[in-house]
Amino acid sequence: MVDLELFSYLEDFLTEERKEKFKKILALRTNHLTIAMEDVYQLHNTSAVMRSCEVFGVQGLHVIEQKFGKRIDREIAMGAQKWVDVHRYNSIPNCIDTLRNQGYQIIATTPHNDSCYLHEFDITKRSAIFFGTEKEGLSPEIMEQADGFLKIPMVGFTESLNISVSAAIVIQDLTTRLRQSEIDWHLTEEEVLEHRLQWTKNSIKDVDRIIERFYSDRQLLSQNE
Repeated sequence: MVDLELFSYLEDFLTEERKEKFKKILALRTNHLTIAMEDVYQLHNTSAVMRSCEVFGVQGLHVIEQKFGKRIDREIAMGAQKWVDVHRYNSIPNCIDTLRNQGYQIIATTPHNDSCYLHEFDITKRSAIFFGTEKEGLSPEIMEQADGFLKIPMVGFTESLNISVSAAIVIQDLTTRLRQSEIDWHLTEEEVLEHRLQWTKNSIKDVDRIIERFYSDRQLLSQNE
């Protein structure tokens, strides 16, 4: 639950323009679709996918890090890490179980089997779209647990795209179709409020000290009543 008193206090540090921008952007954010990445080695690819999520309105990014360290290239992400929820997992089962418990179907991207083409994909179900490593794609473990498969139509000699390019194409297509549909893809009111608070915190310099002072003052006020 959001502490409404704290939220109101912190919002006073923002301009009206900033507060309205948060509302406008969050009205276009979705958790109906989420993105997951498995052990992507190239640092800039993880960051670029995060940036695509932010630009096209996908609020959640799930990163499985069994092999490689926790790294985000802030220069390439261009501040997207402030506005996208990044969830990290140390194992495939942990990630898949979490997403299934949240009501997502697991969709593996691959050009090598009888996958559904992007433009034919059913957007009505909550879906977690998985992307794999640059060279090998998704692991057999994820492929075996997938509820469905997705691929981008290609007509050239090359069978695959760079992961960040593939993710951008998929995210842009699916989010555009969602917004043109009658599906309830928006964040809930509680989710919007939670993110308004978090984004407000992300926008304030030395926010931890300010929050500490707020709670201290509130406790003193309560004691004096």
